[in-house]
Parts: sequence; structure tokens; C-alpha cells
Amino acid sequence: MRLICALLPMLVLTGCSSFPADPEHLKPVPADRLLGYQEPLEKGGTVAIERDFGGMGAGCYIAFKVDYKVAARIGMGEAARFQVPVGTRVVGIGIDEQDDTLCGMGRLRRELAVPVQAGGEYFFRIESSNSSGFDILPEKTLSR
Repeated sequence: MRLICALLPMLVLTGCSSFPADPEHLKPVPADRLLGYQEPLEKGGTVAIERDFGGMGAGCYIAFKVDYKVAARIGMGEAARFQVPVGTRVVGIGIDEQDDTLCGMGRLRRELAVPVQAGGEYFFRIESSNSSGFDILPEKTLSR
């Protein structure tokens, strides 16, 4: 009984942390939620993003932004690619302002500066944890 009482709080605290998606479980963001940066660019780079699986915010979309403009509304276990111009780009995540539920009423703003080069590929992951909430992290490669 003591063991259960000791382990239960740890399970509750870790239950909402996310974990990277396996490639076979990852889904593309549907076309109706891809809102920009989908046209091929002759001299541009590619930004790829995946959102982890996890309990925190599972029913909510996260707004993925490029240069402060919403490029996609990304759900749990989804991935997308974006064609961006050369130069320093600001990629980030924020609250999905199209959501009128509790999901759209919080505060979220995480951003990274990315020096995009012609033909370059840049990979990011959206994760969540109990201690820091949602975050966007650079990755060397992604599942897809």
C-alpha cells in the first residue's frame, strides 16, 4: 500500500508529459489547417515540424507560426513541412486563436530564430511537460 501511495503522485505528474511520435503513428496536418508557406520556393529552405503525443492539450491545436504569421494549426501526433524564404526566420508556437474553447484562452508564446539557407532543411518538435508547458525544440532529424 505504501508503494502505491508513493508511486501514484509520480505517475500523475508524469502523465501529461509528451513523448515523440513513432513514424507509423504520425499523421500529416490536414490541408484545411495548413494556412501558409506551402508553395515551393526556387531559392528557399524547408522547415519541418512534428507535435508529440501526450495528455496535456491533447484536444487542442497549437498554432505554428513563421515570421509571426500562423502557418498551421497542429494537433497531437501531426507533422507538416513549410517552404520558407532565405534569411533569418522566426518560427514559433502560440495559442490557436481560432479556438473558442478553454484551449484558446491561455497564453503561449515560444519562438526561435532560424538562419534559413537556400536548400536547407530545419527540423522542430513541439513538446509538452508539466513543468514548462508547451515548447518548440530544434531537432537534428525527425521521424519523417
